[in-house]
Amino acid sequence: MAAQSRDFYEMLGVSRNASADEIKRAYRTLARKFHPDFNREPDAADKFKEIQGAYEVLSDEAKREQYDRYGEAGLNPNAAGGAGFSGVDFGDIFGNFFEDFMGGKRAGGASEVRGDDLREDIELTLEEVASGIEKTIKFQRLETCDTCSGSGAKPGTSVETCTQCKGAGQLRFSQNTLLGTFHTTQACPKCRGKGTTIASPCNTCSGTGRSRKTMERSIKIPAGADSGMRLRLVNEGDAGANGGEHGDLYLFIHVREHALFERRGNDIYAKIPVSFPTLALGGTIQIPIVGGIEEMKVPEGTQSGNEFVVKGRGLPDIRGRKTGELYITVNASVPRNLNAEQKELLQKFAETLGEHHEEQKGFFERLFKH
Repeated sequence: MAAQSRDFYEMLGVSRNASADEIKRAYRTLARKFHPDFNREPDAADKFKEIQGAYEVLSDEAKREQYDRYGEAGLNPNAAGGAGFSGVDFGDIFGNFFEDFMGGKRAGGASEVRGDDLREDIELTLEEVASGIEKTIKFQRLETCDTCSGSGAKPGTSVETCTQCKGAGQLRFSQNTLLGTFHTTQACPKCRGKGTTIASPCNTCSGTGRSRKTMERSIKIPAGADSGMRLRLVNEGDAGANGGEHGDLYLFIHVREHALFERRGNDIYAKIPVSFPTLALGGTIQIPIVGGIEEMKVPEGTQSGNEFVVKGRGLPDIRGRKTGELYITVNASVPRNLNAEQKELLQKFAETLGEHHEEQKGFFERLFKH
């Protein structure tokens, strides 16, 4: 009697002017919460029966009108008593529940399935990165089978309606329990939910409707690209099943290490040898740039290890911002295998550096005082 004395609207947690959709949503939420298969509390079954009884009345327009006018007295005694569930299709109520929480998918006929995404790797040189380049790539992907036009059936034959599920792709089962009759559906095992079967599969695609093909595309790589960047080519991945759309193709960029230059973002660094006379006297030297050679002035008295900045000779920014710089480090080039005349001249030169020897002596004196 306690259950009958309660307000049906209160049981479902809705107002008396709630819409049919609001009542249905509230019932689904509570049914999932208190269904005995998912709630092991001792009173879950009783609460579930009460909720089901309230919903059975409020979801029926005629019964709801009678209930609003006369209360439970205006109803059939069995209408809201929760005696059974024969009037409720639990496939509809719990369909979303199983999909969201059990990882499953409601059965049905064959539906379109999007194709898989693909990955290809592209290796570039620093010279290609500096100017940008158009690359031709070849890759394999699944395409709709030309032989059977994607049907999966051998030419001259056709796809047949599944005899077990009659093309529905699913089978419906009813089970009587203490709580009433439950109606459930599952994918047809014969056609695997497609609703159709293939007696004579296509020899090319083995009945899948898709076959692997080699594709060729020209891709523009923007200047300033760097390792780790990727380009997305929409609809260039595998063809989908059952007429579904293509996936995407992702191109991952790798920039090859350079024999001379070191890249740091958009800036590049290089070390070059310079003769001692040039460092001492100053002069013009040739320096490498990406893709060529330029001249650079070295001032008199340049020390080995000094670094020079060549503005705007780095790499372009992929977003069109400021171009990077080129950093040149000059290192003294020590000659080897001197002949007798060269050694004699060098010795005489060393003898003229008396004051420089004094500077070296003073350096060590300062060093050992600390």
